[in-house]
Amino acid sequence: MSLWRRGRSVREIGLRLAAIFEASKGLLVLIVGSGLLLLVHRDVQLFAEHLIAHAHLNPASRYPRIFLKVATEATPARLRLLALGALIYSIVRFVEAVGLWYARRWAEWLGVASGLMYLPFELRAMIRRPGLEPLIAVLLNIGVVVFLGLQLESQKTSPGPEVPRRAN
Repeated sequence: MSLWRRGRSVREIGLRLAAIFEASKGLLVLIVGSGLLLLVHRDVQLFAEHLIAHAHLNPASRYPRIFLKVATEATPARLRLLALGALIYSIVRFVEAVGLWYARRWAEWLGVASGLMYLPFELRAMIRRPGLEPLIAVLLNIGVVVFLGLQLESQKTSPGPEVPRRAN
């Protein structure tokens, strides 16, 4: 079952690409959440210090300092709660991805709604710290929302299959 098989419509290819994108986000968050569980009974602050030193980052600069502060406040209960949140987020992304893969209308609505919810946060991040990563995140998000919105609009205006009428 190839994504690029001959005869696939632009709609089908677009929905499958959006599905792959959403599944990728779910997988990434699931991996991060699993990593949090691995830290539950470890010295998280020491781990964070080693990670910052390994990456040759300045511990006094903004993001490493925030990372160290979060690591200092990490408790096993908080790490488990964050991992649970990551699991729930991943499940929603995977469900959406499967729905988009099979061109389900509810998944298109879910994609538009979730994309619009994240857009203000991504725009804020891009304004606060302009750079390539926030720009790519905003453009990908807008692209997915616009594509799915156009698909929903085209389905609304196109006539469905004709339903035979009963004779009275």
